[in-house]
Amino acid sequence: MMIKTVLFDMNETLLNLNLLKEKFDQHFDGDFAMAYWFKTVLHSSTVLGGLNEYEDFSKLTKAALESLFMENGKELTEDIKNDILDAFQELPAYDDVEEALKLLKDNELTVIAVTNSSEEMVEKQLTNAGIINQVDHYYSVDAVKRYKPYKEIYNYVLNEQALVAQETVMVATHDWDLFGAKKAGLKTAYIKRKDTQFNPYYPDPDFSNDNLVKLVEEILQNQK
Repeated sequence: MMIKTVLFDMNETLLNLNLLKEKFDQHFDGDFAMAYWFKTVLHSSTVLGGLNEYEDFSKLTKAALESLFMENGKELTEDIKNDILDAFQELPAYDDVEEALKLLKDNELTVIAVTNSSEEMVEKQLTNAGIINQVDHYYSVDAVKRYKPYKEIYNYVLNEQALVAQETVMVATHDWDLFGAKKAGLKTAYIKRKDTQFNPYYPDPDFSNDNLVKLVEEILQNQK
């Protein structure tokens, strides 16, 4: 079946977190701090979703930051908090993103961003990354009040855009995101942005690569 639409996760998939890491490196030694903070945010969103509760993404990022500093005996002032979290809205796109999106547009596929970021934040992130004009539509989990990887947001986008699940592929660097998309009936494509294991207990992605342009080429070549 032909792929007509490509959904993209944003944070770590399209947007490079290195700018954010630089902010954490000003206060912590080693590489653990940002990764721990981000995993804490994702853990909170998953727990809330599992219990049918919801809080704005910005609140989760702030709470996780407060926990990180508290657990490491560091003072977190409002200035430090704002400096770190504001960088989350300024993330640049990875070097391979613009070419990959252009390739999809040249082949007349629809490009949609689907993110856990808040509705207010997603537009700022896409604009600041310089790729908002290459995205046809964008959706935040704010629309369904439940975070990925729960199926509500995938189904919401399919319904809003009148898409067929088997004609739609979800691209993400997070295996749990692709698991959610797969459970919703979508095709999945894994972009390996860092040296981590794809969870062996999750379904294998339909496509996989460590370069987004090559990943898009795989999708285009194997959609017939």
